[in-house]
Amino acid sequence: MARDQLQVLNALDVAKTQWYHFTAIIIAGMGFFTDAYDLFCISLVTKLLGRIYYHVPGSPKPGTLPPNVAAAVNGVAFCGTLAGQLFFGWLGDKLGRKKVYGMTLMVMVICSIASGLSFGHEPKAVMATLCFFRFWLGFGIGGDYPLSATIMSEYANKKTRGAFIAAVFAMQGFGIMAGGIFAIIISSAFEAKFPAPAYADDALGSTVSQADFVWRIILMVGAIPAAMTYYSRSKMPETARYTALVAKDAKQAASDMSRVLQVEIEAEQQKVEEISKDKSKAFSLFSKEFMKRHGLHLLGTTSTWFLLDIAFYSQNLFQKDIFSAIGWIPPTQTMNAIQEVFKIARAQTLIALCSTVPGYWFTVAFIDVIGRFAIQLMGFFFMTVFMFALAIPYNHWTYKENRIGFVVMYSLTFFFANFGPNATTFVVPAEIFPARFRSTCHGISAASGKLGAMVGAFGFLYLAQSPDKAKTDAGYPPGIGVRNSLIVLGVVNFLGILFTFLVPESKGKSLEEMSGENEENENSNSRTVPIV
Repeated sequence: MARDQLQVLNALDVAKTQWYHFTAIIIAGMGFFTDAYDLFCISLVTKLLGRIYYHVPGSPKPGTLPPNVAAAVNGVAFCGTLAGQLFFGWLGDKLGRKKVYGMTLMVMVICSIASGLSFGHEPKAVMATLCFFRFWLGFGIGGDYPLSATIMSEYANKKTRGAFIAAVFAMQGFGIMAGGIFAIIISSAFEAKFPAPAYADDALGSTVSQADFVWRIILMVGAIPAAMTYYSRSKMPETARYTALVAKDAKQAASDMSRVLQVEIEAEQQKVEEISKDKSKAFSLFSKEFMKRHGLHLLGTTSTWFLLDIAFYSQNLFQKDIFSAIGWIPPTQTMNAIQEVFKIARAQTLIALCSTVPGYWFTVAFIDVIGRFAIQLMGFFFMTVFMFALAIPYNHWTYKENRIGFVVMYSLTFFFANFGPNATTFVVPAEIFPARFRSTCHGISAASGKLGAMVGAFGFLYLAQSPDKAKTDAGYPPGIGVRNSLIVLGVVNFLGILFTFLVPESKGKSLEEMSGENEENENSNSRTVPIV
C-alpha cells in the first residue's frame, strides 16, 4: 500500500513547466556540452599529433601515433571518466548533489587548459603530460553524468521528466558539433595565414611549426563553457528529494522549493521521520534486499549502457578512419597537416548536424509520449539493421559512386543511437533507484558504459586494421578489417535488444513510485518486465 506523498515532492511532480526547469536544463546541459566537446575533440587532432611528433623522414605517408600512444591518447579520458562517475556518484549521495556539482566543473576547467599547455617538444614528454591531464579532465567529466542526471530528475515533474533529462544529455550533440565547427574555423584561419604544400610534394614542409598551436587551442577552448556556468551551479539549491529523503530536513526542503516554485509548501517533518523509521527501507547498497528489489534493474541499466557504448564510441572516435577507408577524406599524403584537420572536422560536423543532433532532440520530443523502453528497443534494433547493412555488402560501399550511400547509412546508425539507447541509458538510471542510492547507481551504470567505450576505443583500433599485414597502419598487427569489425558491432547491438527487457518503464510515474520509497509494506513494486 502506498503512503501519501510528501507535499514538497508532490508539488514538484505536478508542477507546470516553468522557467526554473529551463534554467536547470541550461545549467546542467552546459556541463554536457563541455563534456562532449572535451571527449570528442581529441579525435579531430590525433592525426595532426602524429604528423607533428612522429614524422618519419623518407616515409611515403605522414607520421601517425604509435598504437600504444594512440590507444592512450584516445582512451585515457575514458579511464578518468569511469573513475569520476563512480567517485562523484557515490559522493553525490553522501554529501548532497549541490555540494559536489561545482567541484566537477572546476576540475574540467583546469584540466582543459592544462591539456592544451602540455609541455615539452619531445614526443614522450608531450604525450605523457597530455595523457595525465586528460585523465583528470575525464575524472571531472565523469562526475557530471550522475550529478546532472540526478539533479534534473529530482527537479522535474512527472509529465515531462524524461524530456528534461534527455534535453540535458542532448547538449552533447551541440558539444560535438561545436568541436567540429571550432576546428574548421581554427584550421581555416591557420591555413590562410600559414599555407603549406601537400605531404607528397614536401614531406617536412607540409607540417608548419604553427600547427602545434592548432591542437592546443582546440583542446583549451573546452574550458570556456564550463567556466561560464560555474556561478549558476553554485547558486542552485539542493534538490528537495535529497534534503527531505536523505538529509531528513523537511523544513529546508520546503523552504527551498517554495522559493523555486513560488508557492507555499508545508514542511512535514513528522512524515519524514516516519519514513526514516521504516525498517523495510533501511537496506544498504548491494544488500540482499537491494538485489531483490533493484538487482535486475541495475543489471539492465549497466549491461545496456555497456553494449551501447562499445558501438557508439568506436563509431564516433574512429569515424575519421572509416571516412578515409571509403575515400570520403582524401589520402593523407595529398594534404598538408592543417588541411587534414579541416577535412576530418568537416566530416564530423556534417555527421553531427545531420544525424547526431536531430537524434537527440527526437528523443526529447517523444520520450514522454512513447516511453523509454520503446525508444531504446527501437534504437538498438535499427542500429543492428544498419550496421549489418553496412557490413555485409561492405565492398559495394567502397566504390566511388556508392560512397554517399555509405555515409547516409552510417549517419542513420548515429541517428538511431541518439534517438534510442544513447539517450535512454542516461535517463532511466536517474529515475528507478531510491534517492539515497540514485546518484551512486547512475554512476555505476555510466561507469559500465565507459568500460564499453574503452572496449570500443581500444578494441576498434586493432580490430579495424586490414588482415593484410602490408596494408596495416605502422606498428599495428593485422586485424579483422573494417567489414568484420562492423559485423561485431552489429552483434553487440543485437545483445542490447535482449538486455533492454530488464529495464522497467518509468514514463508518467513519480520517482518514489518507481523506487518503492512511498510503499508502506515490504513488497514494494520491483517489477522488472517493462510496462508498456
